[in-house]
Amino acid sequence: MAKKKAPASQRREESLSRDCIIEASIELLDSSGESGLTFRALSERLATGPGAIYWHVANKSDLLAAACDAVVARAMNQTVVTTPESTIRAVALGWFDVIEEHPWVGSALTSSPELSPIVRILERIGQQIRNLGVSDEQQWASVGTLMAYILGVSRQNAANGEFARTRGLDRSDFLEAVSTAWSQLDPQQYPFARSVAPRIRDHNDRMDFLAGIDLILDGIKSSRGGDDV
Repeated sequence: MAKKKAPASQRREESLSRDCIIEASIELLDSSGESGLTFRALSERLATGPGAIYWHVANKSDLLAAACDAVVARAMNQTVVTTPESTIRAVALGWFDVIEEHPWVGSALTSSPELSPIVRILERIGQQIRNLGVSDEQQWASVGTLMAYILGVSRQNAANGEFARTRGLDRSDFLEAVSTAWSQLDPQQYPFARSVAPRIRDHNDRMDFLAGIDLILDGIKSSRGGDDV
C-alpha cells in the first residue's frame, strides 16, 4: 500500500526549523526593535504562513525569550576560559558588546519565565567567583554586585545609544551635547559634574566599563585579605 503523503502545510511546518525562526527573529529585532517583531513580518521574511511558525513557538513572548537566549548563549560560548578574573572580564565585555549590537536584549532579558539568559550569565560569573576562592558567605554578594553592574551599565549604555539614534545623533554629537550641557550647570550645585564635563567628549565606554569591573574585582580581592585577583 502506498504511503499517504503529508499535507503540504504540514510538510512546510516540519521543514521550517525552530533555529531558522529564531535567527530570522533576531534579524527583525536588530533592524526594527521589539515592536517590529510580529508574526506577520516574520512570515513574510520566512516566506511561510503564521501556522508554520506557531508549530514551533507558542507566542511572541516565547519567541522573544528564545531569541534573547540564543544571543546570550552565543556570547557565553565565545568566552575563552583562562584565569577566573580574566574570564569575568571577558564575560562582562562579551555582554557589553551583545547589548551594543542587540539593544533589544536588555529589555527582553527578563521575558523568559525561567530567566535562562540571566542564569547563563550568573552561572558563568558564579563559577569564576568560586574559583577565586571567595568564601561561601561572600559568594552571593560578590556575584550579585558583578551582575548588577554588568547588566545595569550595559543596558544604560544601550539606552544612551538608542536615544542618540532616534534623534539622528552620532555618538560624538551626542557626547558633545551632554558635555556642553553639564559645563553650563550651576557651579555651586554641581561642582563635580562641571569638572568632568570635558572628559565626556572623548571617553571610551568599553574602557570605562572594564575599569568598573576591575574596581569590583579589587574589592573582592580586598575582602579576601589582599590575595591577587
